[in-house]
Amino acid sequence: MRVRQDHRLVRIDDHWLQLPNRWDIPVHVCADARVPLEPAAVDEALGVLETADTLRRLAEATPGYDGPEPRITRVALTPDFHKGAGIPIGTVLETEHALLPQAVGNDVNCGMRLEVTGLNVDRVRPRLDALERRLRYLFFEGGRRIALTPAQREGLLRDGLPGLMLAGDAEPSWPGLQPGDAEDCVDRVHASGFPVATAEAFADWVAGSGGTGHDSVIGGIGGGNHFAELQYVSAVHDPAAAHAWGLSVGTVVTMVHSGSLSLGHQAGATGLDRLRAGWPRSLPRPRNGILPFLFDERSEPARRRYLDSFGNAANFALGNRFFLSLTMRAGLAAECGEASARLLYDAPHNLLWQDGDRVVHRKGATPAGGDGTWGEPVIVPGSMGASSFVLRGTGDRRTLASACHGAGRRIPRGATARAGDAELDAFLREFRVVTPLNHRDPMVARRSDVMAAWRRDLKQEAPWAYKDIGPVVSSLDAGGVALPVAELRPLLTVKG
Repeated sequence: MRVRQDHRLVRIDDHWLQLPNRWDIPVHVCADARVPLEPAAVDEALGVLETADTLRRLAEATPGYDGPEPRITRVALTPDFHKGAGIPIGTVLETEHALLPQAVGNDVNCGMRLEVTGLNVDRVRPRLDALERRLRYLFFEGGRRIALTPAQREGLLRDGLPGLMLAGDAEPSWPGLQPGDAEDCVDRVHASGFPVATAEAFADWVAGSGGTGHDSVIGGIGGGNHFAELQYVSAVHDPAAAHAWGLSVGTVVTMVHSGSLSLGHQAGATGLDRLRAGWPRSLPRPRNGILPFLFDERSEPARRRYLDSFGNAANFALGNRFFLSLTMRAGLAAECGEASARLLYDAPHNLLWQDGDRVVHRKGATPAGGDGTWGEPVIVPGSMGASSFVLRGTGDRRTLASACHGAGRRIPRGATARAGDAELDAFLREFRVVTPLNHRDPMVARRSDVMAAWRRDLKQEAPWAYKDIGPVVSSLDAGGVALPVAELRPLLTVKG
């Protein structure tokens, strides 16, 4: 069904639109006529483009700045494009001679990790009741026991997954760890780490209790749209690529979506604090609230401090997803028997990539490069209870080699509470959601206040709050951005 698009968007063809603007910045949108693009998100995107004026004025107001003109060179908006908090989700923004921390956001290196197990859905489906209980225990009732030394924590924050795996003299013994993990943490991730010289910004977390400790932070799902999900391959669309990636119909996979938790928020606050402190007194703060770093000597110490904490948070997020996957492995092993599990890919969403004076910022968008035999794996989850897809990227220039990181919201979080309870009840009868609260417990069910709060939170992530995944994936496919390889159906979802 076609939807009415905002009049400011100009359709080029069946799968692409442009957003004209007074700065003549190329802005391309990949979305067919069935994908809703809310006017509030278009308003926000136009507000982001005002940063072009901010960059020019900041260069003029910065004492001694004599570098090239800082500018926004290109913007791409993915099919899950929707309103964010100042910058739309699904925005890819390329700059020259400037860096915009807010174009990445505070959930630094939020991303997806997809693992392929040696289990078949027919073996797992009869064990779902037991799995639900087991995973609630592991994630929320004290079963998550991740022992880390200070050296391992610092290694992770400074060097990412290789730093975590190689720190210390002894071989790690975390539950669920398998022999191929050390190799996969380098070969099967978009970036295995973001090396930085220091982890000083997070010294308290590194020190922990002073020795090996069972961490209460890492391995946490987080809130919002983050999850850990048990799925199976329901259809194969590209047999050759699917075979190469170990995906066959009936194969059970685990998908986790999480980021840097509180560390990302601290990194984002570090960047904004430094920008506010160094802002020229003669220059009013920009109306859109977006404060950039210029690539000049004056801002270099503040910029370096931000990038150090940014790298620490990005590295933490890699470890966080790794341990979430280990927890899913441990649950499967306990209830379905030991089976292999192999990382297919770990893909980031909220990151920046600097190449000389050029920076690509992605907020709620994932890399979709076209290198290699099959291109880069692109993981696109649907709403809770809906299909997810694995695609292969093509490196399309219009999207700056990027794709969407999900279906995208249709209804803002605050408005979802008005949805009917009947729809939620129908959904819960058909699908398993594992949360800290066991809504099946009769003692819990009698607490109307507790149940009302739980239902309100669940409605924020319910299927009707999100766009249909079909038109979103079809837009990526027909638009030449990413080509479908396999469809995944959920068995249960763990939500924080």
